[in-house]
Amino acid sequence: MVSNTIWGDPMSKLSVSASGIFLLMAAAACAILALPALADSQVRIVRLSDVQGSVQIDKNTGLGFENAFLNLPITQGVHVKTGNRGRAEIEFEDGSTLRLTPNTTVEFSTLGLNDAGKRISEINLIDGMAYVNWLGKGGDEFSLNFSREKIVLNHTAHFRVETSPQVADVAVFKGDVDVEGPAGKVTVEKKKTAKFDAADNDKYTLAKNVEEAPLDSWDKEASSYHQQYARNNSSPYGYGVSDLNYYGAYSNVPGYGMMWQPYFTGVGWDPFMNGAWSFYPGSGFMFASAYPWGWMPYHYGNWMFLPGMGWMWQPGGWNSFSTVPRYSGTLPANFHPPVAPTAGTVNTVVVGRAGTTSAFSSRVVLNAGSAGMGIPRGSLDNLHQLNRQVAKSGFAEVRPAPQFSTTTAARGSTMRSGYSASRSSMSSPSAHNSSASAGHSSSGSHR
Repeated sequence: MVSNTIWGDPMSKLSVSASGIFLLMAAAACAILALPALADSQVRIVRLSDVQGSVQIDKNTGLGFENAFLNLPITQGVHVKTGNRGRAEIEFEDGSTLRLTPNTTVEFSTLGLNDAGKRISEINLIDGMAYVNWLGKGGDEFSLNFSREKIVLNHTAHFRVETSPQVADVAVFKGDVDVEGPAGKVTVEKKKTAKFDAADNDKYTLAKNVEEAPLDSWDKEASSYHQQYARNNSSPYGYGVSDLNYYGAYSNVPGYGMMWQPYFTGVGWDPFMNGAWSFYPGSGFMFASAYPWGWMPYHYGNWMFLPGMGWMWQPGGWNSFSTVPRYSGTLPANFHPPVAPTAGTVNTVVVGRAGTTSAFSSRVVLNAGSAGMGIPRGSLDNLHQLNRQVAKSGFAEVRPAPQFSTTTAARGSTMRSGYSASRSSMSSPSAHNSSASAGHSSSGSHR
């Protein structure tokens, strides 16, 4: 749940007359009567967790659709659409995901809480194809509207929906899905497909198989990535966890407890040097990190600069969502703190290297200040070992595989030191973190 930040108490310097007291009491009564409505209000923020190719977002700022980039917050009322070669992933608080294929448009019509505190997410699939992997944690409710049909979930399910003005299809990979529309209610079970004919009052037919779609492999490997790297999560949230475990490691630092640090940081790197400030009506500017792991550390917990270790993130602050990243401790020289733009503009404000859409490159040079930027999720195995080599040599040339490509053979990454790393997108997170848990020597901040 996102708590509202109160910048000041406007009543603190006012003298209240008797008539004023009456008005205040009336306003308070109205507020109490309105509590059920407030309970269902917009109090949640999810994230744009992967962006590839042409992806655009409309944040209701009056600017219409703008170019979208990684780690942009998704709030109630936002529209996201992909272009001819665009793909996107949206990750919810519990780690559930919505993936959009090319030429797809969705609206996040409801992102709220009900009276019982359960999350309510309602998505309108306006056109195109989307994959839903709903984890069904804590009784949260998810609904997807498409054509004239509606799917409502409060349990685990993994499925694909494609809609157009003529026909709509629902293919279920895991769990079962109830679809309700003009022709009634139908349950689509695991490994079955339902087709809805818009020209015939949305009458449906059931098939006892799921025909493979071109991007099923992308959805499957992306789901496996999250499952692998989000294991043993101890935080109350699931979104962003898999990226933290892939791109960095935790260390037990005396006097501070468990701290997380991205690989390939190096001396002189700070976590606020690359990203963008993006404006949202009702929330103001929010910081969107350009780093592939840059969600949780910028909205929860606290960044600290530790002499001899560099910048590290201290988990916590789970009871409030921060739009401006928090930091503390002894700050290094020439540090530029994150400062939100002043009021009066709704345009995106770039900081350093702005968040951009992902583009595959067959050659990536990593240096001690890259902090994982340029490495597609799951494209390289044993990042902690590569991190050690970068800390010693200062750089590495790697040739990652395309993100979640099931047809690409293992690739190598080479260094002047002779080190090579093979690609394995589904490596074990326990092996990945083992060297880091033994000590902080695996950090790229040590040269």
